[in-house]
Amino acid sequence: MQALSIPTWIIHVSSVIEWIAAIWLIWKYGEVIGNPAWGALSFGMLPALVSAMCACTWHFFENSPSLEWVVTLQASMTVIGNFTLFAAAWWIYRSTQHNDTEINEASEELVK
Repeated sequence: MQALSIPTWIIHVSSVIEWIAAIWLIWKYGEVIGNPAWGALSFGMLPALVSAMCACTWHFFENSPSLEWVVTLQASMTVIGNFTLFAAAWWIYRSTQHNDTEINEASEELVK
């Protein structure tokens, strides 16, 4: 565990905890507003969480060369996470465009 200083460990662990909290809060937000696209964002955040956990695991075992596969897994999860977050953001954008269209159509019906 001496691969990182105590303050660096605090940053690593708190970042993982914050990411878990963000996933949960975004999931709850999606439930409250009734938009499943926000739930997709929560799932899209999971590969990035796995990536962070891989980094913590590798450092915990003092950057052991026998665990270099964990570094490869971390890099892979980062790339996959970037794509899943992009897809979730696109889904949220599309869902808001659909809702805006419905609101505009409802407003036009009220004016008639």
